Amino acid sequence: MALYVYGKNAVMQTLKGSRRVEKALLMEGAPFPQVQPLLQQRRIPVERVSRRTLDQRCGSSHHQGIALLCEDYRTWTIEEMLQRIPQGKLATLVVLDELEDPHNLGAVLRTCDAIGADGVILKKNRSVSLNATVAKVSTGAIETVPVAMVTNLSQTLKQLKEKGFWIYGADMDQAQDYRQPAFDTPVVLVIGSEGKGISRLVKEQCDVMLKLPMRGSVSSLNASVACAVLLYQIDSRRFPL
Repeated sequence: MALYVYGKNAVMQTLKGSRRVEKALLMEGAPFPQVQPLLQQRRIPVERVSRRTLDQRCGSSHHQGIALLCEDYRTWTIEEMLQRIPQGKLATLVVLDELEDPHNLGAVLRTCDAIGADGVILKKNRSVSLNATVAKVSTGAIETVPVAMVTNLSQTLKQLKEKGFWIYGADMDQAQDYRQPAFDTPVVLVIGSEGKGISRLVKEQCDVMLKLPMRGSVSSLNASVACAVLLYQIDSRRFPL
């Protein structure tokens, strides 16, 4: 199955990777000097189309005048994801428990790329999939951060604990301040869904619950924002100034 990838950053990252591209759609009158050499180098056919046609093909008006028709995004198995982690590195994985918003997933992938996280794990059912919106929001990180889709998150966490990972969940109940842990072991960070948070069975697998102080009138942060804060805290503990 093919899908459209759109937006300048997502398109550039795709062209620099190895994913098969069937053709490129460029809006009439737009030059795109940085993209043209890559298209020629990979011998990708180019179709010039109107803005209206591009809107219709992408299902969005936020395409910045360019799109690629590509094969579906690859997903990884947990075993493949773990094999990619360099020996001696303190691994960091992110588990998203029934996250539904593609903008949140795209933002999480972008942060994971920024701090060098080793992968994102999603539930196959009742979760957002890898799509064009995720790709655009991730600004290309969808091409660099491995994503696994699993049937049972609770069972996956059990397996990761057996491999030496400590599981940290983001939650306000019976949780410690996010600045307390040393994060000196391989880490799995669990982020719950936008509305319900972390499900009961997944929460039961968490070794430590973490909370972010909320000193204002709102009671929680956006899922991708909370994930970013926690990932950078993990990174700062491991690489202090």
